[in-house]
Amino acid sequence: MKKNNTALLVIICLLLAGGGAYGQKGTLSEKNIRLVMQAAYNEFKGTSGGANADYIPYLASVNPNLYGIVVCTADGKVLEVGDTKFEFGIESISKVFVLALAMQERGAQAIQDSIGVNATGMPFNSVMAVELEPQRAVNPLVNAGAMATNSFVPGSSSAEKWTKIDNIFAKFAGRRLPVIQPLYASETATNQHNRAIAWLLYSYGRFYDNVDDAVDRYTKACSYGTTTRDLAVMAGTLANGGMNPVTREKVINAALCPKVLATMMMEGLYDNTGSWLYHTGIPGKSGVGGGIIAVAPGKLAIAVFSPPLDKAGNSVKAQKTLEYMINRLKLNLLDSGR
Repeated sequence: MKKNNTALLVIICLLLAGGGAYGQKGTLSEKNIRLVMQAAYNEFKGTSGGANADYIPYLASVNPNLYGIVVCTADGKVLEVGDTKFEFGIESISKVFVLALAMQERGAQAIQDSIGVNATGMPFNSVMAVELEPQRAVNPLVNAGAMATNSFVPGSSSAEKWTKIDNIFAKFAGRRLPVIQPLYASETATNQHNRAIAWLLYSYGRFYDNVDDAVDRYTKACSYGTTTRDLAVMAGTLANGGMNPVTREKVINAALCPKVLATMMMEGLYDNTGSWLYHTGIPGKSGVGGGIIAVAPGKLAIAVFSPPLDKAGNSVKAQKTLEYMINRLKLNLLDSGR
């Protein structure tokens, strides 16, 4: 009896302190998540600053006032506020899920050996990052590494490789995602720099497929149309150990999720990743279409959409929203006092 009373006392103390696993249950209740989401939406809806990406004409034309927040919990609850049904370009967030496919098909060690996993510390479209690395290793979440990762997806033809990409994106999202054709055309017409980077990698033996085919698949994957809800469910699959929390379909092996998330922690918000991690302490990934995902493993994922970007290519409003929510929901993985 004395032992049981001691255990009960520990639980009560934890609950009163709001810390540890017991405190998290209250913090991450559906009611509290909804309250924090709405508070964040109200706080940042009028936030100005940043500008739509204008080097891709399609992105420049998207309404800059659109703003959506979605949380997908590991047990499949999907909570939404704002413009969550609007389909926008997934852009660089696609890199996470092509990486997951390549890792599933080739193995985590093969990605480290053939692509590289360390942060470049340079802009996402840097040529210098390739030239300065003696092994020509890059990172799967910058353009050079993402194109190399795409080239690393196995298959007997480019069509078969695209089918694998399309299928795994559908499993992550729980629906077949459309390619936004005007965005795809806009991207293709302006991707000369990416093609140059791909050929540079090829010249160093760090590209693993026909350059034109792989760059086209990369460009097409960046042109998927996703809603904020789609992104939350896709990220929620990583939070849930590779199983889609809504459809309950197994998408990738659970052992690969920490590897994917570690890559996000190193390069998820381009050359602003250090600042992101400093303020949030969880993996994130942005895209120049205005979306950002954040993953709290075993708990939930958050997706936010707002098109205006900072100079690094990250949504201004989404970063503020996510930092606010992560701190109030006590999701920082680096904070042992939570």
